[in-house]
Amino acid sequence: MDYIQAVVLGLIQGLTEFLPISSSAHLRIYPELFGWGDPGAAFTAVIQIGTEVAVLLYFWRDIWRIATTWLRSLWRPELRGHLDSRMGWFIIIGSLPIVVLGVLLKDVVESNFRSLWIIGTTLIVLGLVLGIADRFGLTDKGLKQLSLRDAILMGCAQALALIPGVSRSGATLSMGRALGYERETATRYAFLLAIPAVIGAGIFELKDVPGEANPYGWGPTILATAISFVVGYAAIAWLLRYVATKSYTPFVLYRVVLGAATLTLVATGVLTA
Repeated sequence: MDYIQAVVLGLIQGLTEFLPISSSAHLRIYPELFGWGDPGAAFTAVIQIGTEVAVLLYFWRDIWRIATTWLRSLWRPELRGHLDSRMGWFIIIGSLPIVVLGVLLKDVVESNFRSLWIIGTTLIVLGLVLGIADRFGLTDKGLKQLSLRDAILMGCAQALALIPGVSRSGATLSMGRALGYERETATRYAFLLAIPAVIGAGIFELKDVPGEANPYGWGPTILATAISFVVGYAAIAWLLRYVATKSYTPFVLYRVVLGAATLTLVATGVLTA
């Protein structure tokens, strides 16, 4: 049974990680709805490594170019103004808020923040924030216009995703759109910005895979991670094509409906908060 659950949870992770609808919320709500209980923060963090490996593979040319240019700029001053060199710094500095807060709030993240009351509320509130930012934000900035200030602000927004239901990509996209960046630019930066935080969190939680914090153990966890990689890779390609021409409105509506349904089910006792 654990392997069947792992397949389902891997599919959920792969389908929802890159959409602004919060994969961690889905991994908390649906197992509870199926009667499986909370898979735990350790399981959730580890299987997210699969989707981030999909990002590494999909964007490997961009990542290689950014990494090598940034490294060379450390001893070649003429490269420090290059976009790829600046992107390297933006990703590093933009990742600091979620890393620092993740360490400081680890116990709260793994317990209190996983309440379905909180998750249902954040799904609705942050969904509305995304809708407002997407509707009224300007679309006049591309990747070349990305500044250190904006990179830090989007990094701070990403840190809100420590609360399940916020959505790492959703928070970053909301800030990006509010700052005037076009959807595809905000989406690409959100993907790149998430790499250090997600992989770092997954590696940090590996020690808890065989423990009480993870009810599944190594076998199902590895299977779920592999499935999330395959499905996540396909989701990246689809989302980048989608945002090139369409708004985030369907995701906003879905978040509000799911959040309201979650709060209703908890209030009526169908789900345990």
